[in-house]
Amino acid sequence: MLSTSLKNLLTQWEADARIKADLVSIPVAVTHADAIKIEALAELYTLPKEEITAQLLQVALDGIEEQMPYIPGPKVIRVEEGDEIYEDIGPMPKYLELQQALQEKK
Repeated sequence: MLSTSLKNLLTQWEADARIKADLVSIPVAVTHADAIKIEALAELYTLPKEEITAQLLQVALDGIEEQMPYIPGPKVIRVEEGDEIYEDIGPMPKYLELQQALQEKK
């Protein structure tokens, strides 16, 4: 049992180290009211304000990506189980293209 616990701990530390190695710091301005909310959450959960802010931002970005509308275009790009799948002419393809271009600059 101890061996499994140690292995799990090491796995978690490795995952945390990979995440921390990929972190970048960006300045962010929030309203006084939002700063109070972040500070209250940090105190409630005994986490650094920066971690609370980063996690909130991550959840917000994931939510935005989930909510981006799929707008079918005129072009069929593939057929899945007999159903035609049309190209997406909504904002997602451009968003992904911009992400890729920015990633290549780094």
